Amino acid sequence: MENQMEVTFRACPQNESFARVVVAAFAVQLSPTLPEMADIKTAVSEAVTNAIVHGYLHREDGMVRLKAEYDDRRVLTVTVSDEGCGIPDIEKAMQPFYSTGEKGERSGMGFCVMQTFMDYVDVHSKVGEGTVVTMRKYVAQGYGVEPCTGVGL
Repeated sequence: MENQMEVTFRACPQNESFARVVVAAFAVQLSPTLPEMADIKTAVSEAVTNAIVHGYLHREDGMVRLKAEYDDRRVLTVTVSDEGCGIPDIEKAMQPFYSTGEKGERSGMGFCVMQTFMDYVDVHSKVGEGTVVTMRKYVAQGYGVEPCTGVGL
């Protein structure tokens, strides 16, 4: 691992944009292209929104944990986890247009969006205990940014 960060925040809708900006600020160390950065931000937005809306069912007393790290192969790994209600059927939840929300309220495309914009998406969940979404993206573009070595921090 070259560098990592972790932040925990309340499961309120306002924090979705915060999470997106935090990951973007971290990922900029890899000098991604604008399309790569847009992909990362979109996937993080979907994962965090799922945790807030579905994991805690609009309860704002829960917490969302966001972790990001990258390695010397330029692979960015982002993990979003909650301790919410969990997903009873992950396979079903990952199908396009499947939603637990009211008809017309949600598109049911969150996991599809994550899979489209990231190279790897894995979901682990246990009913009553929460969900962990792990996403990876290879960031091909690099402009000679020095990796964080921990010296002088």
